[in-house]
Amino acid sequence: MTPDGAAAVRALAGARPVPYWLDDPEHRPEPLPALSGGTRCDLLVVGGGYSGLWTALIAKERDPSRDVVLLEGKETGWAASGRNGGFCDASLTHGFANGLARWPDEIETLERLGLANLDAIEEAVARHGIDCDFERTGEIDLATEPHQVAELREAAEEAARHGLGERVTFLDRAAVREQVDSPAFLAGLWFRHSVAMLHPAKLAWGLKRACLEAGVRIYEHTPARGLTDGRGGEGGAGEKGGSVAEKSGKGGSAGAVIVSTPHGRVRARQAALATNAFPSLLRRLRPYIVPIYDYALMTEPLSEEQLASLGWQGRQGLADSANHFHYFRLTADDRILWGGYDALYHYGSRIAAEYDQRPETFRKLAGHFFATFPQLKGVRFSHTWGGVIDTCSRFSPFFGTAHGGRVAYAAGYTGLGVGATRFGAEVMLDLLSGESTERTELELVRKKPLPFPPEPVRWAGIAMTQWSLTRADARGGRRNLWLKAMDAAGMGFDT
Repeated sequence: MTPDGAAAVRALAGARPVPYWLDDPEHRPEPLPALSGGTRCDLLVVGGGYSGLWTALIAKERDPSRDVVLLEGKETGWAASGRNGGFCDASLTHGFANGLARWPDEIETLERLGLANLDAIEEAVARHGIDCDFERTGEIDLATEPHQVAELREAAEEAARHGLGERVTFLDRAAVREQVDSPAFLAGLWFRHSVAMLHPAKLAWGLKRACLEAGVRIYEHTPARGLTDGRGGEGGAGEKGGSVAEKSGKGGSAGAVIVSTPHGRVRARQAALATNAFPSLLRRLRPYIVPIYDYALMTEPLSEEQLASLGWQGRQGLADSANHFHYFRLTADDRILWGGYDALYHYGSRIAAEYDQRPETFRKLAGHFFATFPQLKGVRFSHTWGGVIDTCSRFSPFFGTAHGGRVAYAAGYTGLGVGATRFGAEVMLDLLSGESTERTELELVRKKPLPFPPEPVRWAGIAMTQWSLTRADARGGRRNLWLKAMDAAGMGFDT
């Protein structure tokens, strides 16, 4: 083992193999009971992450009389919503460049709607008293290779051409190192107002509390097993709940859907599916989603001297610009979260608890951490974890309806769901209302990405793409014929 490898192993010794954010018994809420028996409601939300929580909360805000039920297979926020880096980005398109490439005619509208969505999140956090360490610091995208400097400069110029110059600032090497000091940083692109840092689990738990206070009925440890059309008959004995509108038959039994659970079922006038990386209750959606495992480390709290050596006074979120990139940020108690780089797909889109820990990835990440911040030699890591991201071929969410417009869905956030899921909730509710809005008229909403091919072609294609991205990082960003073909087909991976 190399000296650097040995240092990484020492730094990881004793780290807890659990997500740092969820390892908080003081603030973690008690689990809610599972559903037992049958119930009825106006709106059923399936999934207790950000997407489902925002949908349930906004549904009650739009119509307080609407009876809303939310089902969560485990506990609220246990999956991606409690494991991410806590970057709450205004982008609805997985970054400006991806949005410009795919929706050039809508990019300025998408940027405006995205910023308004982030403003609405900040307002909701304050209004509901959600203590989630919300800091609107912005984010700096970093160049760590010479070719990336020109790419960032061009991105700044492109943003200025679309009226975003006041929000985006190019930083040369000296300027970026004034913000955060690392010998690896050659330049940066500072998005000053469009990203906030927050504690992701506390946001989920705060949204859960807000939903309960608004009257949402939440059932945890209640996985949804199946979705059927409810026109075949009335509910069985013991079904309860439902608003006056539902019980009177206005969009009720004749236009209902039924979701089955291990110990009961829910009959609903409408349903919103917010399961993201996990297999959709609509089987036809499954080819559009690939679950990708992402990994992160958390350091112990830094000392005042260690913090001073970084000069990270603006506390911005940071990410480098490689295809296999790192993302990192400071927490409220001055730890550093360090994640990314490896993005792993398992054959058959398999999701399993044993994939949450991957020692070889953690050693690699630790080595990269000390190469980036050599002044932090001797810092130890307190937590290691992983989790799945719902990736689609265009790296940004897609939407639609099923069952005659009674079911809406949103998925495909590709790692930027902390902010965009609130927008997705609004879209799902717009679609269920049947009314045309500025959101539903977007091409982003009206059109779907290309589906992924079936296995084994899916696995082979992803493996070839990962190999090609690694080569591109090693060859000054030059994309090979495979990546160029994927770009031309609209399935080009940029992360």
